[in-house]
Parts: sequence; structure tokens; C-alpha cells
Amino acid sequence: MLQEPRFLSAEQYLLVTLIVQLAAMAALSTMLVRFRRFRTLLLTERRDWPERVKFIGALGIPLAAGVASRLLLGYAAADVSLGGAYMAGLVAGPYAGAIVGAMVGVTALAGGEWIAVPLYVGCGFAGGGLREICPKDAIWHFSPFVLTGSPRYLWKLVRRFEVDWQVLLIAAPLALEVLHQFLGHRYGMERLFFFPAHSPGMLALTLLATTLTVAIPIKVWNSARIEHKLQEQEALLLEARIEALTSQINPHFLFNTLTSISSLIRTRPDTARMLINRLAGLLRRRLRAHDHFVTLRDELSAVDEYLDIECVRFGPSLRVAKDLDGTTLDQIVPSMILQPLVENSIKHGLADKIGERLVTLRSQREAGLLVLEVIDNGLGIDDTRPARSAGSGSGIGLANVAERLRVIYGPQGRLSIDSTPEQGTRVRLEIPDTLLPERRTA
Repeated sequence: MLQEPRFLSAEQYLLVTLIVQLAAMAALSTMLVRFRRFRTLLLTERRDWPERVKFIGALGIPLAAGVASRLLLGYAAADVSLGGAYMAGLVAGPYAGAIVGAMVGVTALAGGEWIAVPLYVGCGFAGGGLREICPKDAIWHFSPFVLTGSPRYLWKLVRRFEVDWQVLLIAAPLALEVLHQFLGHRYGMERLFFFPAHSPGMLALTLLATTLTVAIPIKVWNSARIEHKLQEQEALLLEARIEALTSQINPHFLFNTLTSISSLIRTRPDTARMLINRLAGLLRRRLRAHDHFVTLRDELSAVDEYLDIECVRFGPSLRVAKDLDGTTLDQIVPSMILQPLVENSIKHGLADKIGERLVTLRSQREAGLLVLEVIDNGLGIDDTRPARSAGSGSGIGLANVAERLRVIYGPQGRLSIDSTPEQGTRVRLEIPDTLLPERRTA
């Protein structure tokens, strides 16, 4: 029973109560969307019954508790039964809306309000029925401000017989609130709780408040849906960029390897045949690897296959040394992250060197980082040497690796080069230690 406070008139009290009611609905919808399981329920339009039960419990229990607080504590602003039941049907379907309506109606029945059960169950069915016939996207654009375009809607209806679903979605809760007011005045507050509006202005505010109790949760939840979709798009874009960068490496590597083999076909055909078999095995490994991330152990195995080919090409003058920390071999690294660096060292640092050619692979862990180094004793980077400068042929190699690190790890992934002309070059990679890609994109 609404009681008029001492310092407020009935109209002022109704206005304050409606404002508090909207604030309570906004708080409830915001609180629910913070839970990951509830947020996932909003992402699919077709839900099975276990998902519907979760939605019904998440929404129906707080709404029923609001009715109980009104009955026990006299806190009328907590009762949003009509808008809540209609909104539940609109979002989750007619049966979910009817069950939520039954939950709040049965709670009100405990206080003797027997009209509440059929009314609120009907509200749930009304919202669910509109959901079944209207486009699903129209539900998430629910807004009372569409009524400002009523003349345009009427003109479209008369001229083209084109239905504006937004107007129908808004008209339903308005009609239900008018029925609510009629039944409340007809049978009294003892049989059905309602906010009595005794003037046209207060009736208009009551109708607006009922519409907003539906619009506010939908707007809050739609914002969460859009945010989730943007995150999914960002993850897909990240994967596409990694795929594009990786696909740049494969033809580049293949071209250089075939060039090495072609130089041996006339002079050493048996060796060339063996190299073709090695290349086939290396490509077969790449075709089987669908993940963008592998363990360092697997990455080093792929590098070894490439080095086997280059060792045949250069003969005993090319030597490979490894200084690997055993604890790093099971760390996760981007696929094909070392092979371009080794290829770059051989092609631009060691190819023109006279004497022993040495490539050193090193791995270690430093302050939460996995550090990988490719070191050669070649000619180094010398900008005065146009034919073999680092910028002339290492664009795909070093630039690609640097870009992949930036895309995958952001500022946590670094590539640095330390080179001395005629002495050699050290390329150093720093990536987060044991960072799995799924944890980063979640």
C-alpha cells in the first residue's frame, strides 16, 4: 500500500519513486552483465533450455526479491514486475518471460494480490510473442524515443503498408501499463499493486517509466554485446595479421632454398636430390603445423632442417653452434620466428665471407623474458656496401619478425640488432616468458 510521506505530495512521491525504480533497474542490469556466464547468454539469439533456465534464474530471482521487499519493507521502488516480465520475454522468448512473470506474480500472490499472476504471465507472453515475429536486431534497438517519429511511422504505414517494429515494441508495454492502471483502479491496491496516476501528466510519467524499465536493461546488455563482438573482431584481425605475416615468410624461404638447390643440380646431382628430399620434409612439417605458436624445441627442429640444406651448400666452412638453456625448450614461441633470422644471417652476413662461417643459436631466460639470439661472425651491417646491406635484402626477414612481435606481444616483444662491420651481427629477440596466445586474447 502506497503511503504518502509527510513532506511530499502524492505526485512528488510517485515521481521520486519512479526515478529510484529506474536507478534500481539500471543497477540490476549492470550487475548482471558483469558476470561472464550471463554475458554469454546475451550473445546467441537461439538458446536451449539450460541457457534459458540460467537467464530465468538470473533475472527472475532479483525481480521476485524486489516484490518481496515491497511487501515486507514497503519499498515500492524495488517492484518492476511488469517491465521485467515483458523484457524477459522480449530477450529470451515467451516461455522464459511467462516463467519470470509467474515468479513475480506468485510472490505478489503471497500478499493477496491475486490479479498479479495472470497479468505478469501475460506480460511475459506478450514480450515473447513479439520476439517470435519481429526481426531480432529490432529488439536490441528498443528505445522510447522512437515515439518522437510517430507521424513518420503513420505516413509509412499508410503509404507503403510498412511495419515499424520499433513502434510496435514500444506500444506493447504502454498498452500493458494502461491495462495495469485500469485493473488497479478497478480492483484496488489490495488485489494488484500499481502506481496510481490521477492526472494525465502523472499517467504520462508512469508510462514513460514502464518503457524505460525495459529500455535501460536492453541498452546496457546491447552495449556489452557490441563490446564482445568488437573484441572478437579484434582477435580475428590479430589472427589474420599473423597469418598474413607468416604467409610472407613461406614463399621467401622457398625461393632462397630452391636457389641453393639449383646451384648443385649440374655439379652434384645426388646432393641436390638429397636436398630436395630435405626440403620436402621441411615443407611437409609446415603443412602439418596449423598453429601460429609452437614450442622452442619444435622451432629449433625446423631451423635444423633449414641449416642442413645450407650446410650442404657451403660445405665445411659453415658451422652451427648452440648455447641453449634446457629450461627454455618447452617455452611457447611464434612459429617460423627464428628461421628468417638464421636465413638473414647466412644470406647477408656469411655468404660473401671468406673463411670459417659460424652461426650461433642462444636461448636463455632473463627477468620473466625468454631471450633468443642469432649470432654470426659475418661481414656485419655496413651501409656503404650496397650489394649486401641489411636494408637491401632483409626487409622480409627482420622487418617481418619485428612486425609479428609487435602484433602478438605489443611493447613486450622486442627485436634489437647489434652489428659491427667485418666482425658480425647479433639479433636479439625478447618475448614474455611462457606466454600462451589464448591467454593474451581472452
